[in-house]
Amino acid sequence: MRILIISDIHANLTALETVLAHAQGQWDKIWCLGDLVGYGPDPNECVQLIQQFDHIALSGNHDWAVLGRLDVTTFNRDAQIAIEWTRKTITAETRAYLETLPSSITLEPFTLAHASPRQPVWEYILDSYTAAMNFSYFDTPYCLVGHTHVPVLFEEVDITQIVAHTPIYDVPIQLEKPRLIINPGSVGQPRDADPRAAYALLDTDAMTWEFRRVRYPISETQERMRKFDIPPRLIQRLEYGL
Repeated sequence: MRILIISDIHANLTALETVLAHAQGQWDKIWCLGDLVGYGPDPNECVQLIQQFDHIALSGNHDWAVLGRLDVTTFNRDAQIAIEWTRKTITAETRAYLETLPSSITLEPFTLAHASPRQPVWEYILDSYTAAMNFSYFDTPYCLVGHTHVPVLFEEVDITQIVAHTPIYDVPIQLEKPRLIINPGSVGQPRDADPRAAYALLDTDAMTWEFRRVRYPISETQERMRKFDIPPRLIQRLEYGL
């Protein structure tokens, strides 16, 4: 099966639509690793769009915060404002959908978690040390995570050595290593100094993974964010991927 891997859309409809168009005809199902909402101006539209396709979705920390499952004071002030706006904006249908989503799931030979297998909603796997601590928390060969908004692949060479690999884009790689933690990056809020939307393609028959990036019209998202008085810092950072 060919699977479109997306994560951290963050209510950025323009970025999501661009990714779907860029990968059109190259996938059969969507796996979304969480945070459909938060930060961006289009929470209802993003939820409605993903439901048009055969998909599996997880719940992320922003999804939880919007649902009241996390204390909003644990977020920075700009994120709090965006969460509070999202809470007032989402429809009953959007809320009901978000309430059904798990934070992690196992689909052999893959474990899917929004943040990490150890702490599925909140932990950031940004370095090899944190990745090393997480390999003992899943039993499958591969674990897919989001949350950091940074695409990366962590390889467990042995129990004492974890190697972080930066993405090579548009080149399928064989998933032949014994154990991996892979992050596709963020569709709607990249944080690796590259403002292009990030996603991945997974072929479970050939067992290949392909990191992808695509430019989208950021100004369209920014214009809608300004319309709803979303904090300026959240608007500006989209231009820089930070």
